[in-house]
Parts: sequence; C-alpha cells; structure tokens
Amino acid sequence: MLKIEALPAFTDNYIWLLQDDVTRQCAAVDPGDAAPVLAWLQAHPGWQLSDILVTHHHHDHVGGVQRLKADTGARVYGPAAENIPARDEALGDNQHIQVLGHDLQVIAVPGHTLGHIAYFHADAEHPWLLCGDTLFAAGCGRLFEGSAAQMFDSLQRLASTPDNTLIYCTHEYTQSNLRFAQAVEPGNRQIAERVRTVAEWRAADRISLPTTLEIERATNPFLRSGIAAVREAARQHSGSRLDSDVEVFAALRAWKDRF
Repeated sequence: MLKIEALPAFTDNYIWLLQDDVTRQCAAVDPGDAAPVLAWLQAHPGWQLSDILVTHHHHDHVGGVQRLKADTGARVYGPAAENIPARDEALGDNQHIQVLGHDLQVIAVPGHTLGHIAYFHADAEHPWLLCGDTLFAAGCGRLFEGSAAQMFDSLQRLASTPDNTLIYCTHEYTQSNLRFAQAVEPGNRQIAERVRTVAEWRAADRISLPTTLEIERATNPFLRSGIAAVREAARQHSGSRLDSDVEVFAALRAWKDRF
C-alpha cells in the first residue's frame, strides 16, 4: 500500500504526495505550488517525482505543475476536457492508468468545473479516492462551471464506491462544512460528534483528512438529499416544494453559498 502524505500549500490546500518506499518514487496530486513538493524532495534524498496527477484546471491545483515537470521530468496527467499546463496524457471517463504500480480509474465528475476528474484505486481492502474539489469532508465544491444536476450525478458516482474508501480531497474546509451540516440537521448525533472530534484535531494542529465514504454518507448533507430531515430543512429554507433529490441538492448548494 502506498503512503499518502499531505503537503500543506497556500492557506488551506493540500498537495497529496503518493509514496512508494520500494522504488523511492512519488507522485504529486494537484500541486498548485511547486515549493512544498520540491522542499519534500530536498529533505528526502534519493526520491524521484515520477508523476503529477491533476483533477482540474484551477490555478491553486496546477500553478506548480510546469516548474515540477521542468525540475524532475515527471509525467503529467490531467483531464482531456480542460487546459492543463505541461500535460503529457489527457484523460477521459473510465480510462485506467498505472501510477507507482497501482491501477487508477479515471471518473469524470463535472460540476465544480466542466472537465473535473477524480482518480479511484479499487483495492478490495484499502480503496482510495483522489477527488480534488468535488467531494469534500462534510461538503462539496462550488458550482463554478457546471450545473447542480451535473454535480449531483458526480457525487452519486463517487458515493457508489465502498464505505471504507479513503477520500483525499484538497482543502481543509471540514469545520466550516460541518457548521453548515449542523444547520441542516441539528438533530444528527453523528454530525455533532464529528464537530467535536474535528475541533479536537484542529486544536492539536492535526488535519481532518482523509475521510471515509461511510462517514460522509452519515454526515455530509450533499450526499443526503433523500433523507427526510434534510429535504424538509432545504424546503423550509428555500420556500419551495423541491420534488426531486436534485432539487434538494440544488437548494442545499445555494444555501451553503450564502451561509
């Protein structure tokens, strides 16, 4: 199993660094800044950055790609539908790639951006997901380019992975997302417990990631559009009937945007 380590960047980004101790090769995910990766490589002599995985085109996810490729010769993977700097391989939905000896399935997840992709490793015991800005701990990405229906469908695809899937998203938004989750479901005891746990972690300077799909299904309002309490909260806040799960999701996303 690969070691996956978070390299903090900017104010709340994480660059995930996948590490193979046998080959001493590593892969960087969404390096918006080259400096944290280069600093890690300098502190770990003998390691080689072999791959760069990009989920979408926003600058805080691609800003360091060209520098890293120039300095290390790493191969750059990214979505075919977006303009990714220095990209070597353009990826589409359901394509499979080999990175550090591991098979990764590409999943198209439009919504945050139109060409956004995620990378899923379907291991029977230790599945994991690199999902960029689509699914967050207790939240989801803003709809900068896609529609609510697209993002809802994208989240449903990610939610079809196993309960024990480790979810590596790219921002430390968990506490603010949980405040919203609690506003939607004030009676959800699992949300309340998660609020306490994450507060303890952050007070101890511990990151809140990765999360698991099981935790997200229980506490993430954007995966709970079909839950009666969530539907009712969205209806009351929006003043609309909200007949479908997609309409509930759209109302939740609009509520969160102004929360």
